[in-house]
Amino acid sequence: MQKYLRELHPTVFEDLIAMNALYRPGPMDYIPEFIERKRDPSKITYDIPCMEKYLKDTYGITVYQEQVMLLSRQLAGFTRGQSDTLRKAMGKKQIEKMNHLEGLFYEGGEKNGYKHETLHKIWEDWKKFASYAFNKSHATCYSWVAYQTAYLKAHYPAEYMAATMSRNYTNITEITKLMDECKVMGIRTLGPDVNESRQKFSVNKLGAIRFGLAAIKGMGSAAAEAIINEREQNGPYKDIFDLAQRVNLAACNRKCFESLVLSGGFDSFNIKRESYFARNSKGDVFLDALVRYGQLYQQEKSEAQNSLFGGIDSVDIATPQIPEGDSWSSIEKLNRERDLVGIYLSAHPLDDFEVILNNLCNTHCSELADKQELSKKQEIVLGGIVTMSRSKFTKTGKPCGFVTIEDFEGSGELAFFGEEWGKWKGMLIEGCTVMVKAQFVQRFRGSNMMEMRVTDIQYLQTVKDLQIEKLTITLDAAKLDDTTVTDLVTMIKDSPGNTQLYFSVHDSNGARPFTLYSKTGKVDVCKELISFIKSNEALGYTIN
Repeated sequence: MQKYLRELHPTVFEDLIAMNALYRPGPMDYIPEFIERKRDPSKITYDIPCMEKYLKDTYGITVYQEQVMLLSRQLAGFTRGQSDTLRKAMGKKQIEKMNHLEGLFYEGGEKNGYKHETLHKIWEDWKKFASYAFNKSHATCYSWVAYQTAYLKAHYPAEYMAATMSRNYTNITEITKLMDECKVMGIRTLGPDVNESRQKFSVNKLGAIRFGLAAIKGMGSAAAEAIINEREQNGPYKDIFDLAQRVNLAACNRKCFESLVLSGGFDSFNIKRESYFARNSKGDVFLDALVRYGQLYQQEKSEAQNSLFGGIDSVDIATPQIPEGDSWSSIEKLNRERDLVGIYLSAHPLDDFEVILNNLCNTHCSELADKQELSKKQEIVLGGIVTMSRSKFTKTGKPCGFVTIEDFEGSGELAFFGEEWGKWKGMLIEGCTVMVKAQFVQRFRGSNMMEMRVTDIQYLQTVKDLQIEKLTITLDAAKLDDTTVTDLVTMIKDSPGNTQLYFSVHDSNGARPFTLYSKTGKVDVCKELISFIKSNEALGYTIN
C-alpha cells in the first residue's frame, strides 16, 4: 500500500478512499491503471460518455459497489431493488441470479441505444472486480481513520507510538515490533521510572517514550496508581526511603517493590539492583528491611498524628543500611528485566559482543530461512543469543532439537538431529550467547533440498577472549584535538583487557600512514570504547 501511495501522490481525500477500496484481491489489478490515469488525465476514458457522472472521481474506473448500482440504473434502467440484487449477487457469486440480471442488463442497455459489445465489456469488468468490491461508505470510514492516524504519526510521532503501545501493552510480541519501529523513527524508548512513568506508555519532556508502570509484570494498576497519585500530590520521590515512607504499602507491597527493582523502576535512585537482594550485617535482605521500614514509619506517623503530644516531625526511625551485593553479569541483569517487562530495555545482552557480530560474522540470524542462498557461502558464521530451545524425538525415535537464535537484525531457527543434537544441546540453553559456524549442503545427491551441518559452536565471551587479538584505532591527525585525545586515553585506561592495542595515524597531507604499538597494556574491546570511537569523526577502528 505504501509503495502504491508513493506512486499515486494523492492530492484529494477521494484518492485515499479509492486506494482503500482497490487494495484487495481482484481490484488490485486496476491500481497501476488508476495511478496512470491520476498522473495523466489524457488516459482517462469512459466506455460510454454518460458514465463520467459516476466515475469521474475514480478516473474512469469502477471501484465501488455503489457505482455498479448507480450505473446499472443509468445504463440499463434497473430499479433500485434490481441494482441492490445485482450487488448482492456479485458479492456472493450467485450464478443463477447473475445470469438472469445479465440478460436484463443487455436488454435494458440496448433499449437505451447502447451497443451489445460495449455493454458486454462493462459487464465483464464488473464481474471481475465486484465479487471483491468494497462499498464506498466503509472505505470512506477506514480512509478517514487512516488519514487521522497518519497525520498523528507524522506530526506527533512519539505521542502516537506511545498511544499505540499503550493499546497493546499486554501483547509483548506487538510491543517488541513497535519498539523496533520507534528505533527506526529515531524515538528513544526508556524503561520504567517511579518518578516519571505513568500507568501506560507516555512521552516525557525530552520527547522520549517512557515505559508504563502498569505494564510491569507483578505490579497491577492499583500499585501503579498509588505511586503516581502520591507523586503528583506531593512531588517526586527524593530517594528509595522517601518512597517507602510515602507510598500506600497496602496497594504497593513487597512483590511490587521487587518488580520495580528488577525492571529498573528504581534505577534513578542510584542504588544497584543487586544491592536490594543483598543481606546487611544483621543478615536481613535489604528489600525486606526496606518494606518493614516503610510500614513502621507509616504506622508511627499515623500514631503521632493521633497523639496529643506528638506530630509528624516526631517520627524518627533509622533507615536500614544499604549493603553491597555481588555484581550481576549483564546477561543476568537483562534477563531479569526481560522477565518483567517482556523485552530488553536498558540494554541488549549482545551489546558487549557487537564488535564480534559486525566483524567476525558473515550471516544474520534472519537469513537462516534462505537455505539456497546460504549454500553459496563456503562457510556461514553467525552469532546471537538463544531465545528458545526445544527438544523432541523424530518418528524413528531419534532425538532432535530446534533452537531460535536472535541478533540485532532479527531471529532465525536452527535444527539439529541425532548425534549432532546430543553434541551441541548443552551449549544451546536459553540465554546463552554463542557463535555458530556451519555449512549448508545437499541432503541427497542431485537434490535441491539443503541441510545445515554445524562445524563449531563457541560462547561469544570465549570468542571475544581468544579470537580478538588486535584492535587498531585509526587517528585522523587533521581532525584530532586535545579533548578527543584526553577522552580516548581515559576510555582506554578504564577498559583493561586481553586485546593488544595499536594506533594508526593518518595525515591529510598525503603522507603514508604509520602504525604505533601501545606499550601501556591491553584493552577490553567493550561497547563503551567502540561507541566512543564510532561517535568521533577523528577516530575509527579495525579488528585483527
